[in-house]
Formats: sequence, C-alpha cells, structure tokens
Amino acid sequence: MSKISIIAAVADNYAIGNLNKLPWHLPADLKHFRQLTTGHTVVMGKRTFESLPNGPLPNRKNIVLTSIMSEGVNEGYYEADSLEDVFYLCENEDQVFIIGGTSVYKQTIDKADALYITWIHSKFTADTYFPEINFDEWEEVSREDFDIDEKNLYPYSFVEYKRKTK
Repeated sequence: MSKISIIAAVADNYAIGNLNKLPWHLPADLKHFRQLTTGHTVVMGKRTFESLPNGPLPNRKNIVLTSIMSEGVNEGYYEADSLEDVFYLCENEDQVFIIGGTSVYKQTIDKADALYITWIHSKFTADTYFPEINFDEWEEVSREDFDIDEKNLYPYSFVEYKRKTK
C-alpha cells in the first residue's frame, strides 16, 4: 500500500480557501508544494480540481474524487467516485498526496500516514476549513519557520507530522 500524505496550507484559524481560491499568495508554499508532490500521485476533490488555473498538475498523476463522473475520456487526469477506487488507482504508487479540499481531507485524515502542513501565521476570511487535527495522534518530525519577506507577506512554517504508532 502507498504512503498516504495530506498536504495543505492552513491558516491559524484553519482556513484553507475562500470562493474556491487560496485566501493568500505565498510563493514559497507553492514552490514547496511542487517540490514535494512532483513525480507522485495527487488526489483532490472536484472543486479543488476546478480551481487549478492550468488544469491537471504537470508531472504528477492527478486523480479527481467526484460523485459526478465526466462523460468520455479525460485529458491528463483520472476520476474516481470512491476512496476505494482512488486507492485502486494508486496501488502501484510509492506515495500519494491528498491535496484537498475539506471533504477529501475529512475522508482521508484517519487513513493518512503523514501530514505536510504549511502553517500560515495569520487569520483569513474563508468558506472552507481544514479539519481539526488531533495532535495526540501526530508527532512533529520537522519544522522550518520563516518570517515575512519581499515575496511572502505572511510568516509561515513548513511542518511535517507522522502518525504516532498505536
């Protein structure tokens, strides 16, 4: 079975999106996301997929979890109508990244082996939020903290968690 990792940028108030867009512009996080996910499979919900400005993410196997399947062949991505189908499509993958949105995160957080969270140290108006993390189940294994700079207008931290063994 593949390693299942959740990756998300999350504000201090657990905001992750507003009007199907990120509520912030943080180039360092976009670069970090690309570095971690390139060459792997990414799984997302339909609204997250529709929010991508240029369609499927390049150099990654894109899987869209949706209750309404498209007609015909999809260019550059796969569709699945259940987590069972998602995991079937990923059975030969070494690592799978769950990239959003809220519903997909909620369905997969109990199955995840790792969390890659970019904590954005600010609060934002949002209409979508990351599920609450039960920190009793997760161990922080790495953290990098960054201050505001000319390109990144919010302080942020890249934090990796792994599931504690039971």
